[in-house]
Amino acid sequence: MLLNFPLADSSQGVEKGALYVVATPIGNFADITLRALNVLAGVDLVAAEDTRHTGRLLSRYQISSPLISCHDYNESERALQFIQKLQDGVSIALVSDAGTPLVSDPGYRLISAAIQAGVKVIPIPGVSAAIAALSVSGLPTDAFVFLGFPPKKQTRRMAVLKYIENEHRTLIFYESPKRVVSFLNDCLAVLGDRCGVVCREMTKRYEEFIRGSISEMLANLSDRSEIKGECTLVLSGKNKDNPISAESLETSVSEYLLHASESPGELARKIASQFGISRKTAYQLILSEKTKDGQ
Repeated sequence: MLLNFPLADSSQGVEKGALYVVATPIGNFADITLRALNVLAGVDLVAAEDTRHTGRLLSRYQISSPLISCHDYNESERALQFIQKLQDGVSIALVSDAGTPLVSDPGYRLISAAIQAGVKVIPIPGVSAAIAALSVSGLPTDAFVFLGFPPKKQTRRMAVLKYIENEHRTLIFYESPKRVVSFLNDCLAVLGDRCGVVCREMTKRYEEFIRGSISEMLANLSDRSEIKGECTLVLSGKNKDNPISAESLETSVSEYLLHASESPGELARKIASQFGISRKTAYQLILSEKTKDGQ
């Protein structure tokens, strides 16, 4: 059941001459905060990456604030116009098509110019595809590197991957459905068969999480005639202790089996994440150790 919460006074808390950076849903329109709705309803102007897309969101919540475009191709020009308006006391909300503005989206030049001009910049936090994907990845979350969209040209992609191949922190990328398979192939060639997850169509009707080693994710996606929806890819970082010896890995698996209450599949995922090996390899090690122990 959809619950309809009445908005507070739309002007409440909205400061004149302030620039609000407002996070919006990445798919499901219900994933928006009450504060974001109040700000969008209360500002004098909404600067949107795509006015048609944002218009649908505002219409869904019966918000009639004026819209004006601000995207990669006009941001420099718009920034000058917006700074003047802000200095004249106009309040503006900056939104992107989905998620948090500036995170692989337009807005950097505007925010930078606003700060230099002494304009107050206020974040209205909410959804971010990168954080949403990380939270369900099953990979370490204490330290991670967000790398956005990789370059479209393979030579540049390979150079980026080569630069980060020894990075120990969890890696997060965005990729289009048209290039996700080719990018995974590049990851496999440079980074090895690490474990991870492809998060596709998050928060939408056909939301999907494809987990496993890079080769397993590739096998899953390569069999499809078409891939739809933006993808967020989360990969394990390089294990700090790599290369780990086969003997020490077997010892670790044996210790896991002595104390673990998880199913073999769940245990394989945990071992793969910790040691930077594929889930298939981890599962085979578990079966091997169980055979040795006569289980």
